[in-house]
Formats: sequence, C-alpha cells, structure tokens
Amino acid sequence: MKRIHLHVSVPDLAQSIQFYATLFGAEPTVAKDDYAKWMLEDPRVNFAISERGVAAGVDHVGIQVETPSELGELADRLKAAGSRTFDQAATTCCYAKSDKSWVSDPAGVRWETFYTFGEAVTYGEDAAETVAGAPAEAATCCGTTPDVPAAPRC
Repeated sequence: MKRIHLHVSVPDLAQSIQFYATLFGAEPTVAKDDYAKWMLEDPRVNFAISERGVAAGVDHVGIQVETPSELGELADRLKAAGSRTFDQAATTCCYAKSDKSWVSDPAGVRWETFYTFGEAVTYGEDAAETVAGAPAEAATCCGTTPDVPAAPRC
C-alpha cells in the first residue's frame, strides 16, 4: 500500500512539533534538531517538517512506496505521461536511505516518489555524488535538476 508524503518547511521546529503532535494525537516517529516525521496510519501519510532556513510552507509532496517495483511503476507512469523525471539511486535524504524519482507537475509543484530501505544518521545531501547520470552538482537530497527546480534550501 502506498503512502502520501508531505514535507513542510517551518520557522520554529519545536513549536510546530507541539502543534502537529496535538493535531495527530502522536509524537513524531523521528525527531532531530532540524527535522521531524510522523508515519501515520489514519490517515496513511508520511508527514515531515523541517527547519532548514527556507520560507515556511509546503516544500514538496510525494508518494512513498513499499517496493522497488512500485517505484519503477510510478516512474514509468510519469515518463509515459511525457514528464521528465530525475531518478536517484541509494540517496541519503531526510535521515533515510532511499531510491527516488522526482518530477514537477504542470503548476511547478515538486513531487517525489520514493522507496526507503534504511535509516541514516544525517539529513543528507549527496551533492558530491553522481546520481542516475545527472551532473554531480545536480544530485542533491531534494531532487534538483534543470527540469525539477530546487527548493530554496538546495
């Protein structure tokens, strides 16, 4: 079963954690100095917030999948629709290790589809690596390419 993902940039992480913990009736499943995440079952959502020096608001949305084949299926659908994706293999982002496919919708909203296969001790930005044939400077945690514009923090 897939899970919707929402990532929101916030100006005050502690205040936002308190607000969302009250709203969701649960403490975050991951809490770091600059990031928190809830893996909720009702509604089934991966909701993340971060305080990383960007304007407050929705950073990106996505769909988290449970298998690599589901990730391939979603990426194939996007490509079949004529969208150019930016694929990342074995990237570290948001304190997790994942394979990802990024795209911008017609309105410019950044979407990621991803399969997570492990935890990481850092928030992560893999700018020093080449990912899926992209230039090293484009291979970042937040899926930045010329076709998938960067969030301000990237």
